[in-house]
Amino acid sequence: MRSEKVERMREQILNGPIIKTLILLSYPLIINQLVQVLYNLTDTFWLGKLGRLELSAPGTAWPLVWFFMSIGMGFATAGFAFVSQYVGAKDYEKANRYAGALYSLMLIFATAVGILGVILAPYLLSLMGVSDTIFPYALRYTRVIFAGIPFSFTLFAFNFLLRAVGDTKTPVKINVGTVLLNLFLDPFFIFGWGPFPQLGVVGAAVATMLSNTLGSLIGGYLLFTGKVGIHLTPETLRPDIHFYSRIFRVGLPSSIGSSTTALGFVILARVIFTVGRLYGEAHGIPHYEDVAFATYSITNRLTNFMFAFSDGISMAMGTMVGQAIGAGLYERAKRIAEKTMLINFTILSIGTLLFAFFRVPIFRFFINDPAIIAESGKVVLYFSASLPFFGVFAAVNNTFNSAGHTKKSMVIGMVRLWGIRLPLSYGLGVLMRDTAGMWLGMGLSNVLGAVIALAWFLRGSWMRAIIEGEAH
Repeated sequence: MRSEKVERMREQILNGPIIKTLILLSYPLIINQLVQVLYNLTDTFWLGKLGRLELSAPGTAWPLVWFFMSIGMGFATAGFAFVSQYVGAKDYEKANRYAGALYSLMLIFATAVGILGVILAPYLLSLMGVSDTIFPYALRYTRVIFAGIPFSFTLFAFNFLLRAVGDTKTPVKINVGTVLLNLFLDPFFIFGWGPFPQLGVVGAAVATMLSNTLGSLIGGYLLFTGKVGIHLTPETLRPDIHFYSRIFRVGLPSSIGSSTTALGFVILARVIFTVGRLYGEAHGIPHYEDVAFATYSITNRLTNFMFAFSDGISMAMGTMVGQAIGAGLYERAKRIAEKTMLINFTILSIGTLLFAFFRVPIFRFFINDPAIIAESGKVVLYFSASLPFFGVFAAVNNTFNSAGHTKKSMVIGMVRLWGIRLPLSYGLGVLMRDTAGMWLGMGLSNVLGAVIALAWFLRGSWMRAIIEGEAH
């Protein structure tokens, strides 16, 4: 590990002005998030030209992909906590060792996930209750995405490791390049421009897989040649039961929390199809479940744009909190988290107002479907006001994970989704026989989840290190 570069960043993180350091670390992450959102929005734009069913296909695939990826990402979160805290404690040798252990673990796990996903895709889509009209598009898209999972995982691992040592710029450069390549390839593969085959929905998945593959190869090259703050070698990559057991011990709750959250969104998709169908039957509108899910898919893309800012700041906060705790600066870690919550709430409040005001032209940009545009009115009325509260929830969740207290993160995540969102969304939707009840249930889960998370944060039980010797 190039300790000179890492040491300079460590000094800034531990002793520099909080807001200034947050901005310094977060602006590359925000750019990265915005570029990722741009990819998703462009994907939605091009698929919207094909129709409502094609537009919905990625929305059905991603909860499934997220479910499998989240199992591994829980261990990536644990690796991030260890690496960032060891950097804070100035133990660079152990930080490098944990980085290697994490990378090799991700590669092995991702290969298994990719194979399983391709085989199980049709059964998983059936579990979601995907409508017969959307199913064939979703199945083809999902299988291609799963085939590229090993490259997506190792690219995520690269991002996590560099962020742990305070390097937020290098991953952004690679991610921007891969997303721009994806944006370029999308219409060529979807519509068959020039010499490319016309693949429709599958073309969007192929473009994603090829772009992630290139990004993963570049990231691996930088890690193995030591051109970034971390240098992976055959020695650091070799299996080590001691290191793996610690990563598993801390990462297991995060994996359980992340995977059950992802599974919850698989069930939520089923809720949307069910409530949409009930509403359609009550009002004599056939296949209204397709309208409800298409509206949900576009809403997700739009809210992800707003979250690009708050997520970037929250990730920067995670680096600062992890290193501060590793150095024993617990009160500073608390102040960093509190300032992040306030910033997130403010940003998402502004974003929500803009979303509500420009709703119709925004939705019409993606697909000029009167039914979807009408359904989006319910999104604004019953759901959008809860988004600033989710910013608070996300900051608390990231604080717990970065501190290594993954059980707390697991609990608040499960309570918000399984204890509040799914019962309320389904219960209110069925009771009212209206998608308005479903959107209201989603909104209430964000508000109540934020209140519960903030109350636990203020107790301060997360303010202790997980590395040997506690603080140095």
